[in-house]
Amino acid sequence: MNPFQRNRKARAASSRSPLWVWPTAGGATALAAAILLEQFRPRPGTGPAGLWPGGHDAASSMLQVVATSSVTVATLSLSVTVVTLQLASQQFSPRLLRRYAHDPVLKAVLTVLLTTLVFALATLSFMRSGEALPVVSLVLASVLGVASLAAVLGFLNHIIRRLRVDSMMLDTHKEAGDAIRRCHPARDGPSPHTGDTPATHPEPARGAVVRARRSGFLRLVDARELVACARRGDTFVRVDVRPGDLIVEGNPVAVVWARAPGGRMPDPGADGTAEEIEAALKTGFERIPDQDVAFGFRQLEDIAVKAMSPGINDPVTACTAVGHMADLLVRLAGRRLGDIPHEDDDGVVRVVVPDRDLRYYLDLACGQLRRYSSGEPTVLAALLRMLRDLAAAVYEEGGESDAAEVRRAAELVLDTMASSVGPSDAAQVHDLHGRVLAALEGRLLDAYADRSGETRSV
Repeated sequence: MNPFQRNRKARAASSRSPLWVWPTAGGATALAAAILLEQFRPRPGTGPAGLWPGGHDAASSMLQVVATSSVTVATLSLSVTVVTLQLASQQFSPRLLRRYAHDPVLKAVLTVLLTTLVFALATLSFMRSGEALPVVSLVLASVLGVASLAAVLGFLNHIIRRLRVDSMMLDTHKEAGDAIRRCHPARDGPSPHTGDTPATHPEPARGAVVRARRSGFLRLVDARELVACARRGDTFVRVDVRPGDLIVEGNPVAVVWARAPGGRMPDPGADGTAEEIEAALKTGFERIPDQDVAFGFRQLEDIAVKAMSPGINDPVTACTAVGHMADLLVRLAGRRLGDIPHEDDDGVVRVVVPDRDLRYYLDLACGQLRRYSSGEPTVLAALLRMLRDLAAAVYEEGGESDAAEVRRAAELVLDTMASSVGPSDAAQVHDLHGRVLAALEGRLLDAYADRSGETRSV
């Protein structure tokens, strides 16, 4: 199976349900259950009637307490969520808020609370003096009341854990790692098509530009839709944007060529090709990590830069974020970067989707942080440790161009160091720069040997 032909359509973020869907479904289910169970009213003195030992007054009081408590707990949960979002935005990165909006634990807790509230109110409305009690409904309402308490306790424990910056970085790390596995095939995997195709020898005179009809971030590229579109018109499509790019209406997003030699120039606007290409390029005004590996680096870089702001001044958190980026960069070193060709069922390349190269990721991981940390040797040393780890991976893969990019990034970190850094601290930075060069030359023992772990820990 050609790994470049896999469908990379919407996986999660574009199909994740909004926050209100689960609670609404739970409330509707609770109302239906209350209506059905209300009809089960065992006569006093029978076995089932003994499930509820009290009378009408006790039942009504219990239902009122359950309903009131559900509203109070729901208000508390929403208040904690708002405070959490505010703290995450101010202390870490506003781009982390997307994760809380799709948090399944928050959805589950709100669902339990709204289900309990609706069921208790509906059952209370069915209480009629002089009639047998809906025993099953009363027992279920009591169980839901206890479940609501357990849910809010679990939610508070969940929020406490999620508020830790280490947890946020780990979640971002996992999302980016998943995106790397989905979007970048291994270097030792099946090679892409390398034949003589319009991908290698395009003819601009026969190419037609497709312009964007709406603005937003490119979220997803549906390669299957693009291949099917190109196959129907016997054309070749080169996409000029990649997930994470900001598209403005009117910008060029793709070029279409006729595959047949001497074929007439395509007219995407007249034959519907432009509409099909635009439908395959999913946009929105919020980035998602499904196919956008760079978005994970962006969030980790944001956390690191925010940690180095004068109001926070937390170099250790910045170094920890750099450690997460180091692992992601090493993973990328073992993956095939660059343009991704997509073939049809006959093995003919129909579409080429561009992708980012190693320089882009290195500039994203190092650029802002090295400038904001020019006077903090601890963070500069962390960046060079990251580059040393990447250099070791690049040496194993044998990529000369990647080695040149790592060397360039190390030189930029060294050049950024402020003159105010003391000689002893500067010596540490220069030492790690030399270790990066040693790793690029394959001298791993020289690159990693130290006295007491000072080149591996903060």
